[in-house]
Amino acid sequence: MSRPPETVTYLFDPLCGWCYGATDALDALAAHPGISLDLAPTGLFSGAGARAMDEAFAAYAWDNDRRIARLTGRTFAEAYRRNVLDGRGRFDSGPATLALTAARLADPGAERAALKAIQAARYAEGRDVTDPGVLADVLDGLGLAVAARRIVAPDAELVAAADARTAAARAEMRRFGLGGVPALLWGEGAGRRSLGSAALFGDASALIRSLTAG
Repeated sequence: MSRPPETVTYLFDPLCGWCYGATDALDALAAHPGISLDLAPTGLFSGAGARAMDEAFAAYAWDNDRRIARLTGRTFAEAYRRNVLDGRGRFDSGPATLALTAARLADPGAERAALKAIQAARYAEGRDVTDPGVLADVLDGLGLAVAARRIVAPDAELVAAADARTAAARAEMRRFGLGGVPALLWGEGAGRRSLGSAALFGDASALIRSLTAG
């Protein structure tokens, strides 16, 4: 009898540069038949965690993003620096978290693609993913027309679903003493344990073997 897939929960924020840097590891986990990957947005940079994109914060973010690019090879385009960081908008992941939740409600299997598309829109294309219109366009490009319409004028059900997801993810962060994202949790219930973030930036094949061994 074959073993059931191992549940791996990914704690993240869609505006986290390090989470974008973990794309290749997430792709490997998502593709493995012995792993069931669950996305858990934390809302870390929404609500009280949101802020204005002022000059000092933009400079800090760009320095950090260049470190991520050197480590992971991910693209942080000049358009991102010019239009997003220097655009002096908001650093607020609330709208993107709503978009991901809308995608999940429309098609649970589409959320991973939606996350990648939102990250690419921000970091590779320099688009403002705090703008519901931009997010709707991204979702529409994935064939998620119903989700796209919901993000333009979020209804109470969508807002409640997003709030419930972020509250549950924050509770898990507190449970395991996690101060930031990305992070991985392995297993379920009382047997769940934290793998932290370092596992996402090493050898993905070694990570998968450790998760599926036994």
